[in-house]
Amino acid sequence: MAKHVAVLMGGWSAEREVSLRSGKACAEALIRRGYRVSSLDVTPDIAAALATAKPDVALNVLHGRPGEDGTLQGLLEILGIPYSHSGVLASALAMHKSFAKALFRAAGVPVADDRVVSRFEAAKAHVMAPPYVVKPIAEGSSVGVFIVTEAHPHPPQELYRDDWAFGDTVMVERYIPGADLRGAWRARA
Repeated sequence: MAKHVAVLMGGWSAEREVSLRSGKACAEALIRRGYRVSSLDVTPDIAAALATAKPDVALNVLHGRPGEDGTLQGLLEILGIPYSHSGVLASALAMHKSFAKALFRAAGVPVADDRVVSRFEAAKAHVMAPPYVVKPIAEGSSVGVFIVTEAHPHPPQELYRDDWAFGDTVMVERYIPGADLRGAWRARA
């Protein structure tokens, strides 16, 4: 009998739509390879959905919280379902930029200078001389990020918005110029 894979996608982070697209592509690739697949849109009742589906393994295709921050990993550990991704602690530390950088520093890995401040402080005045990057402290890498250059007379005013959904703490980090390297991947047929 084919292994049963629960493809976990969606969720409620700001990266939900990306996760749904990635999850759909992964589910289709697994089906083509002969796996039995349950595609599950992660909601707060995901434990019940997993208990009903009874998968052999879970493929975590969530972007941002709760899929990358250790939350989903902890649930899967409790349910005894093997899963893709790093474990609970590694995920939690990696998702929190300040904690991750502290570990990198302790290991001797060079990192950009930074300050962790409230989003309101970061919006009020430059907390470091431009160029710098403002990013949420515990979100995925593609949301709520601003690059502030010398041409910007003031910090991003979007940080003041009532509908700002990325937490009240941000990291202001020295901008390091360089090539933007991106890779595309696709499942092998």
